[in-house]
Amino acid sequence: MIPRYARPEMVSIWSQEKKFEIWKDIECAVALAMADENLIPQEDANNIVNKAGFDIEEIDNLEKTLKHDVLAFLTSMSRHIGESARFLHQGMTSSDVLDTCLSIQLKQSTILLHEGLERLLKALKKQAFAHKDTICIGRSHGIHAEPITFGFKMAGFYAEFMRNKERLDNAQKEISTASISGAVGTFAHLPPTIEENVAKRLDLTFETHSTQVIPRDRHAVFFSTLGIIASSIERLSVEIRHLQRTELLEAEEYFSKGQKGSSAMPHKRNPVLTENLTGLARIVRSYVIPAMENVSLWHERDISHSSVERFIGPDATITLDFALHRAADVIENLIVYPENMEQNLNLLKGLTHSQNILLALTQQGVSREDAYSMVQKNAMQIWHDRSTCFEDLVKKDPDITTYLTHNDIEKIFSIKNHTKNIDFIFNRIFK
Repeated sequence: MIPRYARPEMVSIWSQEKKFEIWKDIECAVALAMADENLIPQEDANNIVNKAGFDIEEIDNLEKTLKHDVLAFLTSMSRHIGESARFLHQGMTSSDVLDTCLSIQLKQSTILLHEGLERLLKALKKQAFAHKDTICIGRSHGIHAEPITFGFKMAGFYAEFMRNKERLDNAQKEISTASISGAVGTFAHLPPTIEENVAKRLDLTFETHSTQVIPRDRHAVFFSTLGIIASSIERLSVEIRHLQRTELLEAEEYFSKGQKGSSAMPHKRNPVLTENLTGLARIVRSYVIPAMENVSLWHERDISHSSVERFIGPDATITLDFALHRAADVIENLIVYPENMEQNLNLLKGLTHSQNILLALTQQGVSREDAYSMVQKNAMQIWHDRSTCFEDLVKKDPDITTYLTHNDIEKIFSIKNHTKNIDFIFNRIFK
């Protein structure tokens, strides 16, 4: 994580102080759960909760000798609690604390990611409705295909990020588990009811089967979901980058007063934000493979996953959180050029209606192969000579006018043929 691409709200979840606060909450929850079942005196459980504290500098110094972060923490916490600390961490193992803490941090991170998603969805919806009827050209392979509207384009991204929202909901459920099952996960020293009690106190579900760690397939799902969301951000970013190209200039990132586009060329207005988002998406996706590789641990546990998660936990969530809000900012302030969209739409002099002619001919009894040849013969002329328009060529072609009248052809070239279902599509997406 680097500060340039981080929001303080998400960074705080992964701070050392926050981590130790969560560890303390877990230990206190276990003590209270044990008291509920008369495994330790209620008075001692209360003492643990009321006196619990820690000193970060002390923990750091202890770890230099102990070479064990959880034991260093427990030593510091015990010094605050006093005699009742003999019941601290009873029947537990380090992974009970570490894994349950990670679950809480990932869950809290997901809440912030949801906020970013909601902001982006709101911006996409606003642009979709603002430009529902703004005609532009749809492209396949980067080449003019058939007319669409810019709102239709934005609505498609809205639908994609709604799917991402659902994926994130599922990933949050997947990761929100607590494990208080002790060494190798057999509950040999604490009954399973303690885990259920603690999970409820921490607003988590209990793990159905932990070894000595929470199974890492859960984490693989979580980070894979983040990778998919990042890929959607990149797709949105690449679209804007293409539309901002000088030859198109159909949409553009907002260029603020005083902003500079190039150190050498004063005229430049570069899509720097969406280029940045493309790069950030690559970073988030790069954490998916390590998360998947963490699934295969030795026997009931090893710690090969630990160092990986110390990186990817904060880095993936912090980076994606930043990217979501940057993407929302881009869409909220997006500059749209309908006049350029119309100009680009007309570059090929009506060629984008070719399929309508093809289908109309087949409706009049012409074979698809013959109809395709008739239309393509005229279409290819436009690619080389745009002094005339496609509609005029079609009207002059006796092979076509044998089957279609001039009035038929004029109706076929109406833009409404391509936009007649936009309202239906919007109703289906936005309900």
